[in-house]
Amino acid sequence: MATAPRTDRITRVAQVGTGYMGGGIAQSLALAGADVWLADADAESTRRNYDRLLNESRLFEGQGLFAPGSTEILEQRFHPAESIEEAVADVDFVEEAVFEDPQVKKDVLSRVEKASAPGTIIGTNTSTIPVKVLAEAFEDPSLFLTVHFSNPAPFIPGVELVTGEATNPAVLPIIDELLTRAGRRGAQVKDVPGFVLNRLQYVLLKEAMTVVEEGVATPADVDTIVSTTFGFRLPFFGPFAIADMAGLDVYAKGFKVLEDHFGERLSAPGNLLELVAAGKYGTKTGSGFLELEPEKLAALIDYRNKAYKKMQELLDELGPSPIAE
Repeated sequence: MATAPRTDRITRVAQVGTGYMGGGIAQSLALAGADVWLADADAESTRRNYDRLLNESRLFEGQGLFAPGSTEILEQRFHPAESIEEAVADVDFVEEAVFEDPQVKKDVLSRVEKASAPGTIIGTNTSTIPVKVLAEAFEDPSLFLTVHFSNPAPFIPGVELVTGEATNPAVLPIIDELLTRAGRRGAQVKDVPGFVLNRLQYVLLKEAMTVVEEGVATPADVDTIVSTTFGFRLPFFGPFAIADMAGLDVYAKGFKVLEDHFGERLSAPGNLLELVAAGKYGTKTGSGFLELEPEKLAALIDYRNKAYKKMQELLDELGPSPIAE
């Protein structure tokens, strides 16, 4: 029988692992209104990271990245603990963000479970390790799930949520509510290695490296192409919406060209070919991967054009990055 969470609204959090990722998560949750107990490998490391996070917050305030008064809020809501056990003893939610090593994480998660109060939800910030692997550390994994923030945690809004076979579904709306308070958007994905974010990111990186190895383009030119073309669209639309707007029939023909040269690894996926065979080409027919009501088509195109124009204005305002040639 699944254990019930101790509360339906998280106000007390323990952040176990307070380095770059864990510290950013702690800042985000504290600024969202939660009291956050900090714990690292030892009390000295915890205190050092506590001081670093406050100094970092002062810097962010000065740069206009954090709202005025944020550092004062963190000083009030951060609670450096002497140990992991002390940090997790009386909280609603524990987020673990230690080294991306299954055994290290299992050891820490086992300690967390033993020291936590009944009903405490426990999350891991792993970016690739399946829940079913880390769940082996638990006597009762029913309140355990992956809550995967992205780097840098204070500024990236998306969070992957991954539940295991034993995870109580009741934890999801509770975590979603916490993320919403923190200005984040959770997306639930299946428990497979790499989840969605890194599966896609690694495939892109691998193909980009292959392009460079083949002498097709330099790393700098690949980065330019990605950031100024399809990457320019990605803050506003995911790959399915982009494909629908471009035309799925166009994509099918493009895949045929790639398959003829590169072989089966770049052949058209079956779900794309099925839609094209059914005459569902995306926005031009009103139906594709996504269903679009006719009255929304003009609004979508207007939004798209405005979004891309605003993105260019923002880039012009920021100026070139420090590594731009």
